[in-house]
Amino acid sequence: MIITRTPFRVSLFGGGTDYPAWYLENGGAVLGTTIDKYCYLSVRKLPPFFEHKHRIVYSKIENVSDVFEIEHPAVRAVMTEHPIEYGVEVHHFSDLPARSGLGSSSAFTVGLVNALRGLEGKISSAHFLGMEAIRIEQEVIKEKVGSQDQIWAAHGGTNFIEFQQNGRVDINKLIMRPGNHSQLNDHILLFFTGFTRIAETIAVKQIENVSKKRQQLHTLQQMALEARTVLQSSAPEFAQLGAMLDHAWHLKRELADGISTPAIDDIYQAGINAGAWGGKLLGAGGGGFMMFFAPPESHEAIRAALQKLIHVRCNIGSEGSKIVSYEHYEY
Repeated sequence: MIITRTPFRVSLFGGGTDYPAWYLENGGAVLGTTIDKYCYLSVRKLPPFFEHKHRIVYSKIENVSDVFEIEHPAVRAVMTEHPIEYGVEVHHFSDLPARSGLGSSSAFTVGLVNALRGLEGKISSAHFLGMEAIRIEQEVIKEKVGSQDQIWAAHGGTNFIEFQQNGRVDINKLIMRPGNHSQLNDHILLFFTGFTRIAETIAVKQIENVSKKRQQLHTLQQMALEARTVLQSSAPEFAQLGAMLDHAWHLKRELADGISTPAIDDIYQAGINAGAWGGKLLGAGGGGFMMFFAPPESHEAIRAALQKLIHVRCNIGSEGSKIVSYEHYEY
């Protein structure tokens, strides 16, 4: 049996420029971090005592005789692209809910590729896991998704990621002065809005609007570059980052209908009124987790203003997908 642990992520700047429809023509850049909340997958060889060959357990249970019978699109795609002769049992469990804007779908894909290859005795590099997950999601499943979540899940850390016009992805670790990474961590607040959504639905609208929203996307891309400069300075102006996040949130709302809702707008304004400098709805939009960027002395007031929401404590910069347990046995 193998168990993989793969992190979720908080994207701070540049979201929307990681769609191939944009960066293959213009290049793209995002800045963000992984958090210490994870997707776990256990995979084991299924003993040959059952009528079914594969057993997949997530929000539902699938017992199937053939990979092509599997309903879960990521499991079916990964097991098709990385075939194995024997039956397997796959269990998924997670620290946070799915479809919540933290890159959970890509964390699942990365973690499953890592686990299945590990079961076959293969070691997977972070580069391979990230690019393979991008290929599977975009080319095999044909989902309308970006390319940053897979990289965060595979590599982990607090990074500046560049998407080149030739398809290459460059991952640059953010090198900050001692103490600045901790200060960045201390300015972040996460709240679950209670709304979940299918990212692809909103992403399709964003992709359709790429040619109409060039100015907004260029600005969002430039913000990622500016944020990198701020964070790598000797004394980062965190209030400046907060103001940039506020500007970016208003820009992102222009990319497509459905990114925000009146209820989401109310939550955001309540956080700002309570002392946050800025924030954003994480992921493609429509629901999930809201992140606020605020001075630590304002956190109590913000939590009080949003007491009906679930506040999730987290730490940033967690490592990428890894095998945390391996037990070998034969039947």
